[in-house]
Amino acid sequence: MLEELSIRNFAIVDRLSVRFSPGLNVLSGETGAGKSILIGALGFLLGAKADTGIIRSGADECLVTGMIQVGSNNDALAWLDGRGIDPEDGMLVIRRSLKRTGRGSIYIQNVPSLRQDLVELASLLLEVHGQRDGQALLRRERQRLILDRYAGIEEEVHDYGTVYQLLLSKRKTMDALAGSAAERAREIEFLLYAVEEINGARLVPGEEEALTEEERLLSQYEKMFSALTQARDLLGDADGGVAKLRKARLQLETASGIDGRLSEFGKRIDDAYYEIEDVCEALRSHADLLSFDPGRLEVVESRLAELQKLKRQYGPALVDVQRYRDESQVRLTSLENWEEDRESLAREIQVLESDVHTRAEAISSARAKAGEGLSASVAGIMATLGMPAARFAIRLERKPLVDGKVVVGPYGADEPEFHVSANKGEPLRPIVDVASGGELSRVMLAIKTVLAKADGVPAMVFDEIDTGIGGEVAIGVGEHLSALSEGRQVLCITHLASIAVRADNHIKVEKLIDGERTITRVTTLSGDDRVREIARMLSGDAESRTSIDHAADLIRKHGRGL
Repeated sequence: MLEELSIRNFAIVDRLSVRFSPGLNVLSGETGAGKSILIGALGFLLGAKADTGIIRSGADECLVTGMIQVGSNNDALAWLDGRGIDPEDGMLVIRRSLKRTGRGSIYIQNVPSLRQDLVELASLLLEVHGQRDGQALLRRERQRLILDRYAGIEEEVHDYGTVYQLLLSKRKTMDALAGSAAERAREIEFLLYAVEEINGARLVPGEEEALTEEERLLSQYEKMFSALTQARDLLGDADGGVAKLRKARLQLETASGIDGRLSEFGKRIDDAYYEIEDVCEALRSHADLLSFDPGRLEVVESRLAELQKLKRQYGPALVDVQRYRDESQVRLTSLENWEEDRESLAREIQVLESDVHTRAEAISSARAKAGEGLSASVAGIMATLGMPAARFAIRLERKPLVDGKVVVGPYGADEPEFHVSANKGEPLRPIVDVASGGELSRVMLAIKTVLAKADGVPAMVFDEIDTGIGGEVAIGVGEHLSALSEGRQVLCITHLASIAVRADNHIKVEKLIDGERTITRVTTLSGDDRVREIARMLSGDAESRTSIDHAADLIRKHGRGL
């Protein structure tokens, strides 16, 4: 159960905190006051996708915090225990923030968490139902999901889909193998040529780099030999650096004998002398080792040209050439053994087809059985929502046979479709053809109620699901929501007094001007304040004596604990 929702810098809300109670919690207020913003903030807290547009103008970050009582929610407790998260006295605190930079954070009881984890946990805590759910109900895919959920076969349908996709993949491979003999022969010939050409090149790891460096040295032999020789001569000839250093050393010895402070310079000249002498010898040795072989340069250039050709054909790099060779060899083996592979693949496909059809029949059987129960339950609830003569049915349309065989799709062999008759004497027709906006809302409310009872969802949120209804229908919806809240917490945004009077906790949402800013304020109503709000909802006039008397009478008649 949601106990408290705190919001900071979300949309036009600067800062507010709302406390909820068990039973039916009603949020009312003028259009545009910010009621749906509260539901949006709750959705954000529970993992809905969001962008920085939700952050209040002028703020750098929005933050939503929820305190949720999970002490009796065994499914949620098991989920939390599996992740080492411990509620304190059965209370769970969830915090989610979003910054202008687009970065956000999620904490479940002070444990950093991922949005996907939050979505998973939220599904065990409460469900949010908005006006768009009714439109979603018109889609066949949504109808199938609802039926599968009621039947408890979502996992079976997922597993079936996995096997079905594998079957499609195997059939695609079979089609590829079943190409003409001429096409296979041409491909084999091409692959053989490629494999033989690459193998014939006898590629060696690192060879291209070594050859490139060798080519660079060979092509500049004369320039390097000349530079080495001149350097050696300049340092080592009779007038070179070594000879002059030797003379300078002798002169400095004489000077050091006169002034001992100069001996340090003598040592440094000694070091330079021996170092240059070593360099001269090294240059002489390196130059003596140099040799130029025009034939070797030609071999290197030819080999590099061969490697370059392979890269153009199978590259772009030699490692890609080798990968192409390996993949071609695998493909060759497959083509050369295609008959054997085809027979093996045909056996696999046969087994998969049998498995798929068996699974599809089991799914169809479960849907048919669940469809009867769901139809009866939904029709029964619709009767309490101002549609006493309404009928509801789920038709399972089988896919057409092909060559006498049942055709299956990614979700089974049938396509569920919801049919409804809103009035007595009218035939059942697809819901997309007959349901008005108000009827859609009531059908969705009935379906959600049945699913919630089946799943044991502890809390439900309805965002103006009463759109398009009034009069006796509104009274029926109010009675239904009141009955539904006896077993779970219900949060409902409504404009209808006939629903609001049944609240266990009535919250008014107002939009106010504070200086130059617009803010949203929430107030828990009781006593005369609640009477005036009900009066406003009845007639738009919160001060009319007639409206106030009518509101007070409705509260005495239908109010619970307020």
